[in-house]
Amino acid sequence: MPSLNIVRSSDVVRTARVMQVEGLFDVPPSKKSAVAWQVDLDLPAEWNVGVIVGPSGSGKSTLARELFAEHLTRNWEWDAAKTILDGFADGMPIKEITELLSSVGFSTPPSWLRPFHALSTGEQFRVGMARTLAEMRDLAVVDEFTSVIDRQVAQIGSAAIAKTVRRRGQKFIAVTCHYDVLDWLEPDWVYQPHLNKMYTGRSVHRRPSIRLEIRRVHTDAWQIFRHHHYLDAGLHKASRCFVAFVDGNPAAFGAVLHFPHPKVKNIWRGHRTVCLPDFQGVGIGNALSDTIGSMVRGLGWRYRSQTAHPGLIAARHKSPNWRMDRAPQITPKKGTTSGLSGRKGFGIDGWGKRLIAGFEFVGAPMDKAQALALWSGQDW
Repeated sequence: MPSLNIVRSSDVVRTARVMQVEGLFDVPPSKKSAVAWQVDLDLPAEWNVGVIVGPSGSGKSTLARELFAEHLTRNWEWDAAKTILDGFADGMPIKEITELLSSVGFSTPPSWLRPFHALSTGEQFRVGMARTLAEMRDLAVVDEFTSVIDRQVAQIGSAAIAKTVRRRGQKFIAVTCHYDVLDWLEPDWVYQPHLNKMYTGRSVHRRPSIRLEIRRVHTDAWQIFRHHHYLDAGLHKASRCFVAFVDGNPAAFGAVLHFPHPKVKNIWRGHRTVCLPDFQGVGIGNALSDTIGSMVRGLGWRYRSQTAHPGLIAARHKSPNWRMDRAPQITPKKGTTSGLSGRKGFGIDGWGKRLIAGFEFVGAPMDKAQALALWSGQDW
C-alpha cells in the first residue's frame, strides 16, 4: 500500500468563547482547524491478523475509515425478543454458528439461548466478534477493539479470536489504544500512526503462557460454575472436585466419580467440566481435564469421560492424550436406559437426545506422589 497523506479539516466558528481561548493561550486566529497524517502502511503479502495501535488522538480511527471503510464492523442489530442464535444470517447452519461461538471463547450453550441484551459486557463482546467473523469473511476491521471490557477478558478473548481468524483463513485488523493485547493477538503486522512506524512478523509478539494452579476443592465450589454447564446444574454428592486458578481467580472446574463396572474396578470417569466465560477459548478447560486424567493414571486407575459438547469432542479427538472409545452417537431418548450406563447419576439417563462421544485418557501418568497430593488435598 503506497504512502498516503490524510488531512482532516473543519471550519472554526469564531464565537466569543473561541476568541477568549485564542487570547488566553495565544492561539493564532484561524477560520479552519486541520490535522494531517502521513501514512506508510506496507502490508505483507500473506497475513491474517493486523493491529493499528496508538494513543487517543493519534489518528487510528481516521486511518481505518480512510483505508478500510467498507470493512469496518458495524453495531449489529439484535432482536430483543430472540436468542443470539437468531441474530446470525438465516442461511448459516447451526453447527457453524455454535462452532464459531465456541471458538471465540463463548462456549456456554445455556447462554446461547439468551437475547443479546441479557448477556454480560464480556459475553456481548465475544458474540459480536463471532457475528463479525461470520458476516465479514474477507476482511473485518474492528475499531475500539476491547475498549469496553476488563483487561483480563480482553487478553484471553484476543487469543481466542486470533486463533479463530487463522483457523478460518480470514483477515482481521484490530484498531486499539491498548498495547496489552498485542502479545495475545500475535499479529502478523503492527502499525503505529503517531510514529508512522510499522513492523511485521509474529515472532515480535508471542502469547504469554497461562500459569494454572490446580487444587482439589470442596463440592461447594460448584456453585460458582453450575450455571455455565451445558447440560444441567446437578453435581453428584460423591464426586471429587478440582478447580484451575489463574492468578488466584477460579477459572475452570472438573469433577470425577468412580465408575461402577461388573468386571473392572479401577475406572473413574469425568462428571463435570466447566470453564467460566471470561477464561474460555484458550484451552484452560482442556488443560484441567488432561491434568485430572494424568492424576488418575498416576494413581494406577483408568480415566474415561463422555461429553456432548462439540468443542470438547473435537479437541479430544485431535489430542494424543485421549483415545475415542465410543464414536459420537445419538443417546436414547429421556427415560430410557442401557445397562450400567443408564443408572441415574452415572450415565446418560435424563440427558435427553443428543450426540455423545466417549474417550479414555491415555496420556502420561503423573508422578504418584504428586498425584496423591493433588487427589488428597483440599484447601479452598
